[in-house]
Amino acid sequence: MKAWLLALVLSTGAALAQVPEPQDFRGEPYRAPVPATLAGAQVIDGPRAKALHDAGVPFLDVLPRQKRPDNLPEGTIWASPPHQTIPGATWLYDTGYEKLAPAEAQRLADGLAAATHGDKAAPVVIFCKSDCWMSWNAAKRAVALGYSGVNWYPEGVDGWVAMGGTLVNATDP
Repeated sequence: MKAWLLALVLSTGAALAQVPEPQDFRGEPYRAPVPATLAGAQVIDGPRAKALHDAGVPFLDVLPRQKRPDNLPEGTIWASPPHQTIPGATWLYDTGYEKLAPAEAQRLADGLAAATHGDKAAPVVIFCKSDCWMSWNAAKRAVALGYSGVNWYPEGVDGWVAMGGTLVNATDP
């Protein structure tokens, strides 16, 4: 690529490759470049996420719980490390996978209903980490459940910290 064209692409923030929105939910690998769009939802950046947070819009973190490693010796006591999230966020763990078990699907539905007080037009922000399909999947599910105020924050906790935000230990819903 010619130097002037590369400089233009970098200076405008234009992506060299676009990730298309898939028809269905996305599976492994979950940590990979994500689309710039999500049909039926607003895609928001860090400043917009901060403004919504400051306005009291509910934030929903969909990053999964850390599972006990399979290779630990028998009898080893293991405690999952604390999950760090955006202050005030509700942690709806395990709700961003490609396929959800009934319990996880119900956790997402119940979490959305609680966050919006049953108002499917109320705004809500769904996130996990940057370049993580789990938040895209969960936001897509929220839209499919009839929620029209869905804001997807694809930068997630990584973007929040990068712009100077702090994280806190999450609690189970």
